[in-house]
Amino acid sequence: MRNTKSPFCTNGLTGSVVLAQNGLILLSHFKAVGQRSSDICLLYTTEHPFSISTMHHFFFRPFLNGLVCFALLHTAEVVAQEPNYESAEKTVDLEAFQPRILDLSKDLNIIAFGSCNKINLPQNHWADVVANRPDLWIWLGDIVYADTTDARALAAHYKRLKTHPEYRKLRDKTPIIGIYDDHDYGTNDGGKGMPNKRAAKKCLLDFLDVPYSDPVRKREGAYQAYLFGKPPRQIKIIVLDTRYFRDTLLPDPDPNRRYFPNLEGDILGEVQWAWLEKELTHSPASLHLLVSSIQVLPNEHGHEKWGNFPNARKRLFQLLVKTQPANLLILSGDRHMAEISKMDLQGLPYPLYEFCSSGLTHVRNGQEEPNRLRIGPMVVKRNFGLLKISWEKERPVVGMEVRGLQNELFFEHTVRY
Repeated sequence: MRNTKSPFCTNGLTGSVVLAQNGLILLSHFKAVGQRSSDICLLYTTEHPFSISTMHHFFFRPFLNGLVCFALLHTAEVVAQEPNYESAEKTVDLEAFQPRILDLSKDLNIIAFGSCNKINLPQNHWADVVANRPDLWIWLGDIVYADTTDARALAAHYKRLKTHPEYRKLRDKTPIIGIYDDHDYGTNDGGKGMPNKRAAKKCLLDFLDVPYSDPVRKREGAYQAYLFGKPPRQIKIIVLDTRYFRDTLLPDPDPNRRYFPNLEGDILGEVQWAWLEKELTHSPASLHLLVSSIQVLPNEHGHEKWGNFPNARKRLFQLLVKTQPANLLILSGDRHMAEISKMDLQGLPYPLYEFCSSGLTHVRNGQEEPNRLRIGPMVVKRNFGLLKISWEKERPVVGMEVRGLQNELFFEHTVRY
């Protein structure tokens, strides 16, 4: 029995048509796989026990081609009506997706990070970021402001940023990792109830060029961990997902505050908690960066924060004391301003710092916000963060810098662990 294949080019569809031994034609396996119009083909397979005859040439093939055209039109209509979650994998811009290769053996001397980036606002901050020659960029969330449950629309926002000439200045020179927050997750302050969260995760990972073989692709949630450098100067970056498993926020009756503490709720979910404990326990790193899209230490404002789930916040602190990771620093975003906070956590042999950097393209008004843990000013100008890492007798020295347009230095603070 011979098998021959003929291609039919199509816009975003693949499939197969089988001509069986008895002359019956079976149509099967049609699937939308992409958006490009010139490189995805439809294959049909003919299987027959006889040589191709004149009858087959003049009857079966025209009939088969007509059936293929009918199937394509019908399938395209069905695909257009698919739920957005299921269609997320069809929105990937294959030309822009280049599986990233992270050199984990590389020492990280300068790490840049930021959050809250509206693509419809000027992207002129990227040249300033690149001027600092960072070894790594970390997205702290709100990479784009899609605010949509439509996977195609979210993917389009990511593509617009990914192909923006200013952002390409960073992409072309700097490895990039990160996490989403609410505006690139689905809706403002969204949590585990978001119906499109698997699609949001996939769009994020595609934007970051995370290889399809990476373990984060195979689990629920977008949390990740990376160990950079060589002993004894290794740096572990732990990226939390504070959206995918987060319980319901409780509206505060106080008009000056948005949320009231949810005493029963959680942020990470048990699977992520177990993973986090494993990453912290006996970690070989000499410096740890814990990435949270929302603030952990500041607890006086009424907006999104770990303090809205006090038991989860307490559990995180207890886990740090239990596992004793060397020299942990928290990075956060979300707040449309920048600040550095410091807390002495009983049982932890070093002060716990949190560096919040938010507002790459926009910031809040200049009204001062209470934070008894803040050191230095609250910066309400467009900003990004820098960590400049050096070593003294194999112990990390971390310079924290809040910078803005024209690389203006707003505030700096150095920690010698």
